[in-house]
Amino acid sequence: MSHFLGEFDCKLDSKGRMMIPSGLKKQLPEADKEGLVINRGFEKHLVIYTRKEWDKIIDDLGKLNQYEKRTREFIRYFTRGASELSLDGSGRVLLPKALLEYAGIGADLVLACQFNKIEVWARGAYDAQMDNEPENFARLAEEVMGNAARRAADE
Repeated sequence: MSHFLGEFDCKLDSKGRMMIPSGLKKQLPEADKEGLVINRGFEKHLVIYTRKEWDKIIDDLGKLNQYEKRTREFIRYFTRGASELSLDGSGRVLLPKALLEYAGIGADLVLACQFNKIEVWARGAYDAQMDNEPENFARLAEEVMGNAARRAADE
């Protein structure tokens, strides 16, 4: 599994293309061959996956009971707008206009690496999200990570 690292400021050109930063491109050695997939995030942002990671997600979705209405709705909303990205000869990707509009992304954006995915945020939305840091981050860490440690101990 790929684990990406870093936060990158980027700009879109007038055609909606984004240059993949060199520090991130080094972490995507198979992207030229396998491609990437971009999709809507759960908040108003986009998410880029390697093709291999996207295929794992699709495999997991395929195991869900599609006779259940909520499952079908989730799959429909989760995969809505999913598109393949290909790097051009200059190391750029063309981001789909509909997805850019969904996330409110203009010329300035942030790529924020999160384990096996890369979040794509409008600069202003990302700054607002990060400005909402909990007053007591240590307490949040204890709640989230402490619960994870307890769950692991219970297994």
